[in-house]
Amino acid sequence: MNGTDQLILFLVSLVANVFSAFSGGGAGLIQLPVLIFLGLPFAIALATHKVASVALGIGATVRHLREEPLERRLALTILAFGLPGVVLGANIILGVPERMAEIALGLLTAGLGVYSWLHPSLGQAAVPVNRTRQGKLLGGLVLFAVGVLNGSLTSGTGLFVTLWLVRWFGLDYRRAIAYTLILVGVFWNGSGALTLGILGEIRWSWLPALLLGSLLGGYLGAHLAIRSGNRWIKRAFEIVTLLVGVKLIVG
Repeated sequence: MNGTDQLILFLVSLVANVFSAFSGGGAGLIQLPVLIFLGLPFAIALATHKVASVALGIGATVRHLREEPLERRLALTILAFGLPGVVLGANIILGVPERMAEIALGLLTAGLGVYSWLHPSLGQAAVPVNRTRQGKLLGGLVLFAVGVLNGSLTSGTGLFVTLWLVRWFGLDYRRAIAYTLILVGVFWNGSGALTLGILGEIRWSWLPALLLGSLLGGYLGAHLAIRSGNRWIKRAFEIVTLLVGVKLIVG
């Protein structure tokens, strides 16, 4: 890649990851299509994007953990159920045509934004619920299913985790996004990137610009989220979910 291409990758990655870190997901909406447009085959673009998205999680982690540590038991639940799903999703071939899967995921993702919009008080204050063994098991099974999607598809799965943490476990949007960016961004995406790297190919020469943009974007987006409060984060979440959903449906 020449210097101009690297600059384009850096700017695209920076913008995509600022929005993603602020709203709780959706970086692939911008970043993945650009990788394909610049010449990478889909499988290589997906694996390369997964590696870069780990830097988003690291950048956001540095900022979020300065504010408040994660609840250890909830974090372990997210990892214990989500990581096997990610590895499974990266290994299997979905039994439905790719286009049908994208449309279905697009409808579900847009539905997240509509659901949040129809519930104005959702995620505005933390009210911990479903922290019993049964509650964590049921919540974990949904996280496992989202992990399978995370390992096999490209956009929107972080948004699913964010809303599920708000709806099922009673987190506010700011804390839910912290869990998503740290646990999904670093550990889920790291597992997916490792699996896809073993099964396929990663374009390492493209990563310096992507990693730098993701790292800075993750930190800046997390900083904006912490400073803006739950009301603005909720609105950003709703806008991003609708955009990601429309993008997946339209193709």
